[in-house]
Amino acid sequence: MVNFPHKFPEHDALIEALEAHFDEYLTELKDLVSIPSIAWEAFDLAQVQRSAEAVYELAKRAGFLEVKILSASYHDETGETHQGMPAVIATKPAVSGYPTILLYAHHDVQPPGDNTQWETDPFTAVQKGARLYGRGAADDKAGVITHMAAFRLVLEVLGNDFNVGVKIFIEGEEEAGSPSFREFLAAYQKDLAADYIVVADSANWRAGVPALTTSLRGVASGDIEVRTGNHAVHSGIFGGPFLDAHTVLARLLGTLHDDEGAVVVEGLYRGEDPKVEYPEHEFRADSGILDQMSLAGYGSITSRLWQQPALSVIGMDIPSIAHSSNTLAVTSRARISVRLAPGDSPENAHKVLADHIKKHAPYNAQVSYTPVDSGLPFATDVEQDGAQITLSAMAQAWGISPVQTGMGGSIPFIADLKENFPDAQILVTGVEDPDTRAHSANESLYVPDFKRGILAEALILSALSRSK
Repeated sequence: MVNFPHKFPEHDALIEALEAHFDEYLTELKDLVSIPSIAWEAFDLAQVQRSAEAVYELAKRAGFLEVKILSASYHDETGETHQGMPAVIATKPAVSGYPTILLYAHHDVQPPGDNTQWETDPFTAVQKGARLYGRGAADDKAGVITHMAAFRLVLEVLGNDFNVGVKIFIEGEEEAGSPSFREFLAAYQKDLAADYIVVADSANWRAGVPALTTSLRGVASGDIEVRTGNHAVHSGIFGGPFLDAHTVLARLLGTLHDDEGAVVVEGLYRGEDPKVEYPEHEFRADSGILDQMSLAGYGSITSRLWQQPALSVIGMDIPSIAHSSNTLAVTSRARISVRLAPGDSPENAHKVLADHIKKHAPYNAQVSYTPVDSGLPFATDVEQDGAQITLSAMAQAWGISPVQTGMGGSIPFIADLKENFPDAQILVTGVEDPDTRAHSANESLYVPDFKRGILAEALILSALSRSK
């Protein structure tokens, strides 16, 4: 049970400074949103460099004396070498005897998608009431400005008593899968080493209700292939005794869930039921699921979202209707993505998936499973001082107790952070909420929570500066 024991002597002074400067922080966020920093080859990568330069200037303006724009090279699956997208690192050394905290966010964004689905220009930040609309307004340029603003507030209020070391790491390719992340950590490990790591890329429970994300599901994705013959044949001449590969694949995919929609791959881990409830009507409203659709699986909704595996078919190699013909296909492929409960591992998941596919091959068809992607689950020890300080800071900033939530999604690079900095306490925060629509049209930020998030992080920095 969290009692939120930490006190924050600078609370009132930080609020006063935040009120004086908040409009400036909001303007900085709007300016950053205007840069279409999409780190995908199909888009103008010069905009990612432009975004990194803007973040560099923000760090300088915040008061960091040591600021760098850095990148790392990596090899793709073919062995070809590529240069990763630019990241920004800024550093304020710790006073002797005080810890160091690393503040992570990313300045790249998702593509806008279909512009006709947007009610505003995706790269023009527009405020409507309490929400700010624009691509990256929440995910994750709000995280960038949260870090910069919190640092500025504490520097202004504490001055020479700002004892905790602060490092800011603003990545430039998170939405593209962080292809150079591991190489970047290896190349700049000394620049990034810290006692605490705050990853500002998650969500609050809902608008006006803060949350610390204490668990994340992992991910294991792979390709299933079915082969039924040596070559394609006429569906009229041979159809009947000879089933096409697409039908066989569909029957194979059907073995992955039971009639209630629960995953039935033997060997996948299920964790303990969370204590937090997510009412069904709220889940339905947040997810947009059709009213007549039954929810899949068993147990509480939070258990199904956070502590149970989930399996989705995310792609299939099947001809479109426009290109279909009366032909019996003899090969068919599907890509599946499995979200793993904390306590499981991608290695285990890939093994049990391969075993399941082989065991349940329909009609003795030739089947195979090939692993494609992996990411470890994550869980926070909420009894550690970093989590306790963070929960206390959120309670102070919002005026209500924060929720300790899990997340159904995955942040695979957190496993890389844990591997490189095994002794660091990792804290997953963020300013999104169920109405944010990150990655979708009309992404938005709830501005009051942005303000409270800045205050909470400033309280954490001030507390660590008093921790000796």
